[in-house]
Amino acid sequence: MSAAEKQTGFGPGRQGPGGGRGFFGGPPGGPGGPGGGEKARDFNKTLRTLTGYLTPHKTTISIVVFFALFSTVFTIVGPKLLGKVTTKLAEGLFAWYNQTGLLTDFNYIGKIIGALVVLYVISSICSYVQGYLMSGVAMDVTYRLRKEIAEKMSRVPLNYYDTRSHGEVLSRITNDVDLINQTLNQSLNQIITSAASIVGILIMMLSISWMMTVAALLVIPLSLGIVGVVIKRSQRFFREQQHSLGELNGHIEEMYGGHTIVQAFNGEAESVAFFERVNDQLYHSAWKSQFVTSIMMPVMSFVGNLGYVVVSILGGYLAVKRVVDIGDIQAFIQYMRSFTQPIAQLSSISNTLQSTAAAAERVFEFLAEGEETPETAHPVTLDQFSGHVRFEHVSFGYSKDKQIIHDFSADIKAGQRVAIVGPTGAGKTTIMKLLMRFYEIDSGRILISDHDIYDFSRHDLRSLFGMVLQDTWLYNASIKENIRYGTFAATDEEVMEAAKAAHCDEFIRALPGGYDMVLNEESSNISQGQKQLFTIARAILADPKILILDEATSSVDTRTEILIQKAMENLMRNRTSFVIAHRLSTIRDADMILVLKDGDIVEQGNHEELLAQNGFYADLYQSQFEEAEAV
Repeated sequence: MSAAEKQTGFGPGRQGPGGGRGFFGGPPGGPGGPGGGEKARDFNKTLRTLTGYLTPHKTTISIVVFFALFSTVFTIVGPKLLGKVTTKLAEGLFAWYNQTGLLTDFNYIGKIIGALVVLYVISSICSYVQGYLMSGVAMDVTYRLRKEIAEKMSRVPLNYYDTRSHGEVLSRITNDVDLINQTLNQSLNQIITSAASIVGILIMMLSISWMMTVAALLVIPLSLGIVGVVIKRSQRFFREQQHSLGELNGHIEEMYGGHTIVQAFNGEAESVAFFERVNDQLYHSAWKSQFVTSIMMPVMSFVGNLGYVVVSILGGYLAVKRVVDIGDIQAFIQYMRSFTQPIAQLSSISNTLQSTAAAAERVFEFLAEGEETPETAHPVTLDQFSGHVRFEHVSFGYSKDKQIIHDFSADIKAGQRVAIVGPTGAGKTTIMKLLMRFYEIDSGRILISDHDIYDFSRHDLRSLFGMVLQDTWLYNASIKENIRYGTFAATDEEVMEAAKAAHCDEFIRALPGGYDMVLNEESSNISQGQKQLFTIARAILADPKILILDEATSSVDTRTEILIQKAMENLMRNRTSFVIAHRLSTIRDADMILVLKDGDIVEQGNHEELLAQNGFYADLYQSQFEEAEAV
């Protein structure tokens, strides 16, 4: 993908942040996270793994359960006590009606109300404590997951990132972990409270009247059936809503990032048409999902009211027969109203748990990914570095069925300047990645100063290299900190000296804030050529043993390129250097030129020798020369 494609999102199959399909194609997915009814493939295994993260907090969770039960019990006892107050008031009214005197015991009622206040205060305190403790558990588990993911990211091979979109990886770190956090923080409390409420309320209802309890329970199957039908119907609409929302977000992000390209290539009409189509899909799926969900409460209320009617009639009959007190009927109706609420909560939580399990499964899949080969137990250290690099029959493929490098062998003497040329896809950059152990070779050996690269630790091996790539990497910090990246102990004076050597000191001082100017997240407040000069200054500051230049001057103008080449002359002097270039005019002074084609060295020698051979290199050079002449 070209730099323009990366910047604007016009490359094939690019995914926007909502996880939708890109404007010009590409599969849906990415960082939308699980939602809209997505389920885990192995729910039980995922639940067991997640439980393992909760095991260190089992004491805290036990305390949370204890306080949740206390809070629920105190809340459940409330209607029973209110029923006693109602009964006492009713007895006094009947006595007054029968002209036997006002027999209401206000002292008794006052004590009951006082007890109620104490119970509700204690219940609130218990709810606060359980929420506080559970928040701590949830955040600790989330912290541990993020820490393990961050550490895992540096251990998985680069091949993992090559085969997945950046949004997919980011989704596991952000959306999926956030969903786990929310579920642990909220849903676990609700599960404990709802389960305790159902059991406690059922016991209290049975203590009042088993007949009224049976009548009330007859409504439950009907309610559960309605909830099940509504959830089943609404899941499809929610999936469509999440998918359309992801597509819309991805499209907006792409168009915002590449608005200049859209306008330059007259893509406004197609962009608007795509937006309207996806927005229309989102409209229809959203209102359907919201409508189906919104009818749940009215229907549940209707069913609940039917239950109240049945219980009221039966309760009135039992009250007349003196089987139950009037206050107990009022308490029973309250219990019945409270009984349906935790059932609805558990139904809702079941969907949340499915989505959480899917999120947790994605996180655990990432944590279970294969890692780079282990470091050697006894890494070598180089007291005397010669700079001698040797490739011996190296073979490599990104997949087993597709080899990129076939039996590559080369012997680079210390201090030599080696140019690697060839058509796109010949394996030039891949050779350099193998040299730095970004990928593991399939067969053969690579030696540095007569030591196999696998005899070094990765840190020591990569500390020998300095890289300047065609794709610049800068981050959201000052220019000074970007140049200092990798050489953090460098002083400001050393940073400025490196910038002068890279011929970027003058224009840096002309920028607002100079060396302290902060680059934005996309580094779009400086030009592409300036970005590349900063990375060159970074390499100069690092003063590496081996230098790798991969199209290092591809984004600078001709005049600056001449200045950079002069700076590179000093940088590459007495240092083993690898230069990858498409413009063959820039590598004529190389000590050795390796000509690659389809992963093999087809020619080898210096510029004059290769031209004299009148082979593949000569054809490449002459074609560029002819193009330059034509221009």
